[in-house]
Amino acid sequence: MLQIDNTLVSFDVIEKKFVCDLSRCKGMCCIAGDAGAPLLPDELDQIERALPTIARDLQKACLNVIDSTGVAVFDPDGELVTNTLPGKGACVFTISDAEGNAVCALEKAWAEGRIDFRKPLSCHLYPVRITRYRNYEAVNVHVWDICSAAISKGRENAVPVYVFLKDALIRCYGEKWYEQLDYAAKNCRVIRNDY
Repeated sequence: MLQIDNTLVSFDVIEKKFVCDLSRCKGMCCIAGDAGAPLLPDELDQIERALPTIARDLQKACLNVIDSTGVAVFDPDGELVTNTLPGKGACVFTISDAEGNAVCALEKAWAEGRIDFRKPLSCHLYPVRITRYRNYEAVNVHVWDICSAAISKGRENAVPVYVFLKDALIRCYGEKWYEQLDYAAKNCRVIRNDY
């Protein structure tokens, strides 16, 4: 593990390869699973502020769920997550693009300049997952079986997870933190070969 400020970063973040391949996975991360995307407390307010703008993009079934139980719920572990369609696991913010891929209505509206909230940080950071402890944060790679195409594409293009996630990691920890991670990644081989 690498220590940068109050984070412990798994070597997987710099060694594993990953590049999303939407043409092959079809955005399954937005529609599969047993709970929605983990949310930070302030993200709930941002999503609620964005809702009037993105409502026109959402399916009626998603709007009905939001109207009845809200944009977010607590999962069985007590974590705040985006709401999902009953029995399907699909996030209520999932829409289809022109190619039939599942994409995020929040991110679409952000890309079009209609809102200033991109999407939940947990989505932006995937396949990195952060576990928060009292005195530090653990930064690890979590790869879901539905991401096999992303692993293949990452290997083909030799793109480490941290490079693929540059914008998300900077959003989370800042430019200086990312520069330290990049430096460690480029010099890590020497350090690890000493052991």
